[in-house]
Order: sequence, then C-alpha cells, then structure tokens
Amino acid sequence: MGKIVLKVGDDVSTDIIYPGRFMATVLPTETPQYTFADETEFNKKLNAGEIPQGSFIVAGENFGCGSSREQAASCLKGWELVIVAKHFARIFLQNAINLGLQMVICPDIEAEEGDELQIEGEVLKNLTSGKEFKIVPLPPARQAIIDAGGLVAYTRARLLAGK
Repeated sequence: MGKIVLKVGDDVSTDIIYPGRFMATVLPTETPQYTFADETEFNKKLNAGEIPQGSFIVAGENFGCGSSREQAASCLKGWELVIVAKHFARIFLQNAINLGLQMVICPDIEAEEGDELQIEGEVLKNLTSGKEFKIVPLPPARQAIIDAGGLVAYTRARLLAGK
C-alpha cells in the first residue's frame, strides 16, 4: 500500500524522467538525484527524503518513450517507487525489468495524486475512491526477474542454484 506522489499523462519520455543534460552521471547510486529534475517540486521532495519507498507514480499510455537510456529506469529504482501505467514503452519496460523496478500495467486506472493504492494479486485497488482495476500481469519469467531485484540478481541466484 502506498500513496500516489505524482500523476503524469501520456507519452512521458525518458528525457522527462531523466534529462539528457545529466547523462554524464550514469551510476545507479547517483542517478536518483536527477529523477524528474524539471518537475522541481517533486524532485526536491524526493531528494529531501519526503517521499517514502513504495510510493506510486501513475502514468497514462507510453510511459518511458523516447531514448533507450537506462538511467530513466535506474533513477526510479533508486527511490524504490512503483510505476503504474496504462502502457509502458517497449525499451523502457525491458530496462526496468532488468533493473528490478516495480511496474504495474493497469489500462483502466483512475486515480489522483494523494490517493492510496494497494496491489492484491491481479487487482489494483484505489482505497481512496473504492474502485478496483484489473492488472495486466507480466509474463512469469519477466516478473521473476523483477522479484529477484533485477537481471543481475536473478542470474546470480540461478547460477548459485546450479540452474
């Protein structure tokens, strides 16, 4: 369960999530400070520690479109935010899976900033409005990578298990 801390529309590009002027900073330990840097109020709250892990960003269609920069997923993962979108751009989706970013595909989501959300199986509940929405699950292999914390952690665990 968590609160929606940011609601954005359709076609939010990787340039908005992680502006290109910060591309000299690519380490996952450093990228979070530039998350939505041009959304200055939101960015300040993140960097001041005012937004708890597990908080939600809600988006429309095509979240993460644009360039293939991995830092857009990396900066969000650094804050352990959960991204709920009606649809994710293909390359962003794969980068996010590889990094273990928690994502929810929910084509019918209706929610506003400040609403409380809860994920229960394949249902996303808006506890504020009382409405429930069906989640489109990721394929099991992709979800397993996210659950492991990303592709590196997933691969390491499989190698150690002898699989």
